[in-house]
Amino acid sequence: MASLAWLLIPLFAAIGAAIWGSWAARDRTAGDISELAGYARFREAMGKDEQARAKADAHSGSDAV
Repeated sequence: MASLAWLLIPLFAAIGAAIWGSWAARDRTAGDISELAGYARFREAMGKDEQARAKADAHSGSDAV
């Protein structure tokens, strides 16, 4: 009976490794689309902020000598 218990340990380890391997190799491309869309919105917001800052700097009279 003890030898059967020792044979079950590698069996459970192999089953666990197969489950983990299938989980690690899953297809995760669906999440990339939303991540890229969020990054595009971030870049657009940063571009608007930069344009507004450049416009405000161009109209300020503090640089006039």
